[in-house]
Amino acid sequence: MRLPETIEIDDPPTFDMGDRVRVLKLIRNDGTFPGKEVGTPLAKKGDIGYIVGIGTYLQRAYIYSVHFLESNYVVGCLGRELELTEDRPPLIAQDDDHTG
Repeated sequence: MRLPETIEIDDPPTFDMGDRVRVLKLIRNDGTFPGKEVGTPLAKKGDIGYIVGIGTYLQRAYIYSVHFLESNYVVGCLGRELELTEDRPPLIAQDDDHTG
């Protein structure tokens, strides 16, 4: 796994808990997924899942735990391997009426 030169964790995570995401590439077992041989496909390009955990790798990059409902696998993915599949609702409802 080649990490970018920048330290990603200096900024907030790209994704939030519960975000619905799509995998941008085939994800294979790198030896960290128990019970599956190294190289076994864990998620196919286009698979949809939900962020269920956010951790870090080598204090440089975020690792997102993604639960893929179809396979029922929870797989660690880098942010560059994922894209958001729907707009996030605002955390606080916005009042468009500014006449106060």
